[in-house]
Amino acid sequence: MAGLEVATLTLTLLEVALVGAGAQGTTHRNPDYLVQESWSPEPYSHPELYSPPPPESGEEGEQEPRPPGPRPPKKPTKPRRGPRREKLAPETPPSGKSGSRKGVRTKSVEKAAAGETSIPMTPEDAWEDCPPLGLESLKVTDFQLHASTTKRYGLGAHRGRLNIQAGVNENDFYDGAWCAGRNDLHQWIEVDARRLTRFTGVITQGRNSLWLSDWVTSYKVMVSNDSHTWVTVKSESGDMIFEGNSEKEVPVLNRLPTPMVARYIRVNPRSWFDNGSICLRMEILGCPLPDPNNYYHRRNEMTTTDDLDFKHHNYKEMRQLMKVVNEMCPNVTRIYNIGKSQQGLKLYAVELSDHPGEHEVGEPEFHYMAGAHGNEVLGRELLLLLVQFLCREYLAGNARIVWLLEETRVHILPSLNPDGYEKASEGGSELGGWSLGRWTQDGIDINNNFPDLNTLLWEAEGRPQGPRKVPNHHLAIPEWFLSENATVAVETRAVISWMEKIPFVLGGNLQGGELVVAYPFDMVRSPWKTQEATPTPDDHVFRWLAYAYASTHRLMTDARRRVCHTEDFQKEDGTINGASWHTVAGSLNDFSYLHTNCFELSIYMGCDKFPHESELPEEWENNRESLIVFMEQVHRGIKGMVRDTHGRGIPGAIISVEGINHDVRTASDGDYWRLLNPGEYVVTARAEGFTSATRNCMVGYDMGATRCDFTLAKTNLARIREIMQKFGKQPLSLPARRSKLRGRRRRQRG
Repeated sequence: MAGLEVATLTLTLLEVALVGAGAQGTTHRNPDYLVQESWSPEPYSHPELYSPPPPESGEEGEQEPRPPGPRPPKKPTKPRRGPRREKLAPETPPSGKSGSRKGVRTKSVEKAAAGETSIPMTPEDAWEDCPPLGLESLKVTDFQLHASTTKRYGLGAHRGRLNIQAGVNENDFYDGAWCAGRNDLHQWIEVDARRLTRFTGVITQGRNSLWLSDWVTSYKVMVSNDSHTWVTVKSESGDMIFEGNSEKEVPVLNRLPTPMVARYIRVNPRSWFDNGSICLRMEILGCPLPDPNNYYHRRNEMTTTDDLDFKHHNYKEMRQLMKVVNEMCPNVTRIYNIGKSQQGLKLYAVELSDHPGEHEVGEPEFHYMAGAHGNEVLGRELLLLLVQFLCREYLAGNARIVWLLEETRVHILPSLNPDGYEKASEGGSELGGWSLGRWTQDGIDINNNFPDLNTLLWEAEGRPQGPRKVPNHHLAIPEWFLSENATVAVETRAVISWMEKIPFVLGGNLQGGELVVAYPFDMVRSPWKTQEATPTPDDHVFRWLAYAYASTHRLMTDARRRVCHTEDFQKEDGTINGASWHTVAGSLNDFSYLHTNCFELSIYMGCDKFPHESELPEEWENNRESLIVFMEQVHRGIKGMVRDTHGRGIPGAIISVEGINHDVRTASDGDYWRLLNPGEYVVTARAEGFTSATRNCMVGYDMGATRCDFTLAKTNLARIREIMQKFGKQPLSLPARRSKLRGRRRRQRG
């Protein structure tokens, strides 16, 4: 029997070697084999069979030339490498760094794992990384993860994903790692890549927990083609032991001494924290190999036809890209900055409009911003892609985009916290962890750094007979917030100034770590609660806006998709009231709604805050339509002018809608925009010194706001004041005159 087992093992290894050699031969014929193929079916179209690539430039059949501009990388995308240190300390405000430890490597590439399941590689090829398989981004499904034992369901193999977060209660369904049911050397967690894959590295973390300390300090790595026969990664002296984590949040990368080609990969913990258990989160680096005999995976993967610059851009590259777009579309773009970061980096924005640099009367203003949390970089890159896309499509004569830019003034601010991004990008897309770069340089969370106007409003509503009258809109910023000693980031002050200067109607701030659209209020009204649905008076409008984005996203409303961490947002089709999720005082959304006319929503782009470059084309396809549809919603509701009898616009006039306890005000030219759902509304315009005017305004379902203008006549008292001022006299104040007469009578009696 022993001889039979040896013979079987020998045949198995020979078969693996032959399969690997065949795969290697395929890669030589296809130099782009390291690029992960992706899928993107067109709506209502049938997937086509594999066809040869188009001819190179200059050959027959060349496609029509596109306008010059940003080009995608010509070489296969490689994972973004960090500095030589491969472990970064977690950031806590104020930020700080701790020591780093590199993953274990071996000096001899040729000797390691010789004759086993790996394909022989040159030393240069052996050190070339592959992108992540997608445990963090959920590209790897729960069905592809298996483990020897589990402590309970909430700590199963499906929770062993890099950066997965546990709930506060760490319940049986959503916990913060895979944890083995026993603490011994026979435990393992494995990934089924579902096709031959060139594995190059493993990244591990400990358990995410508020109460417990669990992590793996060393482990072995094994690979297999059938999940029965396993080959351990070797070093010169035998089975290789990789050094794991020294705490629970900092990711640690270990590169395999030589790439291993197999279908399955397994991590076998060998030691763990003395006072803890076997628990880990992980990501696998690997390049799926092409299979010329199986075209089905090609049908299920996505690619994009948009000729855009799909890469991560540092600060210098971001500025250069903006410049290139501006040179491509000088007539519809303008680059400006709204201020500087704590480190002195300018906060650049791109304006897209048929008349850049000026506000056109009657044309609504829209903005996107991203990067308030510096380590949530997907929004930053999607906005840079959006800028390129809008420019290219405008030049190409895309009727939809031409109409949008001619009827809307669009502002895009890709990086609100460039200091944080630079810090997060030091580790690259996988090694930054969950918090590195989240805060500003001085340790402030921009997203929650705005003045709390909710409390001022709700206190006033609680005592309507009180001496202080607080309006239901355009609440003033408290004096303490404006003082130099207030804990307010310079980036926050820059955004406030920007929003006060431009009459934004609608805006979206792009964030990461979840896949949902959150709308205000973000702060609960009951002070003793941490979660409570707290709708605004415009709740019906905010729900419409949130669903407009979520319903056109490829994944947000998919009831079959896996939750990112602990929250299932499918009850409301990928949308959520912010306060019912978790309370936040001083959020950008609440401030925007209560201090300006702008309706602001938070759009969480995905589970992975810092996705790998290879994921950007697919994420662009997921969000492209949503980004455009959401911009188009700025044309919902009513708009118009408020003028006096001489035809002059009245700035600061108040627009009230019957039944909605939230008003908006006209801009400096007297124009206004009021987002409303389809229906019939009674609308009133009023201004100081003028008589009010009321009319019925109908909002339809078709795109385009309903025109609803008002002409206000001056009151008699206002006209008297004008006449008296014209002749150098002031009108008498009746209350003052009565007081003066009463005083005179008292003196006469005395």
